[in-house]
Amino acid sequence: MVRLPLGPEEIERGERLGALLRRARANRTMLEVALNAGVSPETLRKIESGRVATPAFPTIAAIAEVLGLSLDAVWAEINLTETRELRRWGHLRPL
Repeated sequence: MVRLPLGPEEIERGERLGALLRRARANRTMLEVALNAGVSPETLRKIESGRVATPAFPTIAAIAEVLGLSLDAVWAEINLTETRELRRWGHLRPL
């Protein structure tokens, strides 16, 4: 199956996800977090660097759990632009 190229929005979401995971990891090593999440350190490195803009849901769920992040918080962070636009047009209530 051929993957279509990612659009700018998907690339930006991947970068925001990577930044969130790096911040949440803080002083823990990439190896420690990856092993506790059951993913390879290389996979975590690629996600954190934004090279994997659309990682599998179970992978993100496992990493988020190890980092103490709720999936709601992850979703809100990676969809900041969409959330702002929805709020701007009255489709979401302000926080």
